[in-house]
Parts: sequence; C-alpha cells; structure tokens
Amino acid sequence: MDTDRSASPGARLAWLDLLRGIAAMVVALHHATYYYTPRWRAGLVDWFDPGLYGVLVFFLVSGYIIPASLERHGQVRRFWISRVLRIHPLLTTACAITLLPYLLGVRGLRAGLEAYRPATAVLAHLTMLQDVLAVPNVINVLWTLSYEMLFYLLVVALFVTRTHRLSAPIAVTLATAAVLVGGLLPMAALSRTVGIGPVVALTAVVMVTAIVAAVSARPSVRVAGGVLGGVLALTLVCVNGRIAPWQSLIILAVMFTGTALYRAEHRQICRRTAVLSAAVVLACAVLAGAWHAQVGMPPAQADAFAVYWAGSLLLAAVTFAAGWALRRRRIPRWLTGLGAISFSLYLLHPVLLMLSDQFGGTPDHDDAFRLAVFVAVLIAVSALTYRYVEVPFQRLGRRIGRRAAPAARRPADGVAAAPLAAPAADNVSP
Repeated sequence: MDTDRSASPGARLAWLDLLRGIAAMVVALHHATYYYTPRWRAGLVDWFDPGLYGVLVFFLVSGYIIPASLERHGQVRRFWISRVLRIHPLLTTACAITLLPYLLGVRGLRAGLEAYRPATAVLAHLTMLQDVLAVPNVINVLWTLSYEMLFYLLVVALFVTRTHRLSAPIAVTLATAAVLVGGLLPMAALSRTVGIGPVVALTAVVMVTAIVAAVSARPSVRVAGGVLGGVLALTLVCVNGRIAPWQSLIILAVMFTGTALYRAEHRQICRRTAVLSAAVVLACAVLAGAWHAQVGMPPAQADAFAVYWAGSLLLAAVTFAAGWALRRRRIPRWLTGLGAISFSLYLLHPVLLMLSDQFGGTPDHDDAFRLAVFVAVLIAVSALTYRYVEVPFQRLGRRIGRRAAPAARRPADGVAAAPLAAPAADNVSP
C-alpha cells in the first residue's frame, strides 16, 4: 500500500483506513486494560468510554462507506456476496477458536449461553442479528455486527426503492425518535412473548427471503424484498434489542449521518444539509443519553453515564472530522496498514485475551509489559489472518460478484453507481 495515496481514487479513502486502525486499537486497548492495567484505566473512564468511542467511529465509517459500496456496484446481488464473504470467514474462525476450549472441556461458555439450544445460538449468529434476537454473543464485541447487518438491510431497502439519498432526514428522524419515544419502546418484547427459538427461526426465514427477493431481476419482487428486509430491521431495533431502544436508534442515526456526509462530499446533497443534520443528530444523541439516564438510573449513576456518553460522542465526532480534514494528506503506511487489518484486530483481541487469561492468568497489578506484548501479538496474528483468511475470501467474493454481474450489467434498479471506486470500499467496520 503506497504511503502517498493522494494520486489515486483510493487515496481519498486512506483517511478511512486511518480511522479504522485507530478505532480498532482503542477498542482492543479498552478491553486489554481491564486485564493488564486496571488502575491506570480507572481514572480514564470517568469522562470517556474508549470502547464506546471506538465503535462510534466504526459506525460513522460504515455509514460513510457501505452505501458507497452498494451504489458503486449498482447491484444488490454483488453487495450481499461481498458482505457475506467479507465477514463470515473471519467471524466463523474467531467463533470456532472461542468455542474450542469449551468443546475440549477446558473452559465454560460465555455467561448466559448455556441456557440456549445450540441450534438457536448458531442460527442467530449466522444471521449476525443475535444481539437484537436476545441471544448472548459468543464473543463480546459481536454485538456491533448485529447493527452492521441492520444497517445493510436498511440501506438495501432504500436503494431498491430509490430513496437512498434521503440519508440526512433519515438520520434526523431516527435521532429525534430516540429522544421522544426511545424510552417507551420495550426490550426483547418479541422474544419474551413468542420465545427466543421461534423468533430466531422466523427472523432467519424472513431475512433469507428478503435477501433472495432483493436480488431478483423482477423490479416488483426486488422492491418487495428490500422493503421486507427494512421492516425486519426496524422491528427488531424497536422491540427486540438487548440494549435500550433509544441507544439502538442513536446507533443507526450515527450510521446514516456518515452516509449523509458521504453524499455531501460527493455533491449528491447540499453540504449545509449534511452538516446541519450531523449537528442535530449529535445534539439529540447527547440529550437522549442524559434524559433516559435520568429516567432509568440512580442519580449518581445517571450523572456519570451522561458525562462519559457525551464525552465519547463528542470525541468520536471530532475524530471523524479530523480524519475527513486529512483526506487529501499523505498518511503513513503503518497507519493505513492498521486500518487494513482492523477487522481482525477487532474480532481477535477478545479471543487472545481469553487465551491469555486461560494460560497466563490475570495479573494482580498494572503490568504494562504484558500489555505491550499482547498488542504486539495481536497485530502479528491479525496480519496473518488478514492475509490468509480475509484477503482470499475478499478475492473470491469479487470473482463471484463479477460472474453474477453480466446478467444485469447495468444497475438493477436503474440507479447510477456512486462516483467512488476503490478496493477499500469493500472493507467492513465492526
């Protein structure tokens, strides 16, 4: 990867690699400091949650680039092929490593999973929607992938109905809903009423039906499939999540804010509209956190939550803005390299922490040396999985996508592809 990417179309995306790398390392360090430097970490989280900050940056990046990936191809079929082969190989690998100690009888399952039938847990994770199906995550960080999948379903719905450029009003609507009704919506209501197993099975059937229909050559079927997927996503967010619905709505609003900024950058909407919508979403997010915390938490806990929630939001916004300001600058290769392996960094760091705890135990004092060793091992292992797991399946996805393209060489719904063509558009932000 050339350090000077400003000369090519892909140069415009080096800043996204920079943000991915920063976000992935911050999340990894957020969890690693629990083990290795808990005393040092304690003073930081009073005003700022590193894990929340990191995933918010990831969500902004996803919002910016995922719709571009779909519109660049102009085909829902290629989009879904790319997504599946981009995410599932490494996801399956990480989950298998996590489950291996359990299968060998060395370690138990993650708390809560013992109560679920294996078929239900596996099916929920295959959909990547486990966090909005009231099923505990095999790996703690997988909850963000559920929101990635929800976003994919919504983006496809907007694309096939030709309403995909309404990103700014959608972001504002979601953020406003988080403030006004987010505290009234139930958590896991469907799963409690119908049962987790039936809800997981029904969701899998509806999701597969929606995706298959959305790639149809018939416009009416394609639109019906896209809308079905969008309705499924909104239903799960509003009445069946494992986190507070207002937080779920804010997450989606943040992602669509990234999309609105992308559209402004490429002159698809007015820049003023994008900036104004981003400001409204940020204000609503801060307000929603403060308001709903006061309603649902003890006063001292609510005040602490409001501070680190607002601090994390504001710092994520500043980080994204700084990255955007650097979009035409030369970015060092090692930083963009961290961005390239960010998905591996994100998925594998909990697995390595599990193995470290299993074989080395948790230190009873701050141990900066073990933290440094952990980071070095994490980067090395992530570089290997990126090269030997991620890249081969990404290439396979592109080959399969190209073979699927001739039957519908023009965009399937007549929407012109977005003016962004770079391999980085196929990256995922966990």
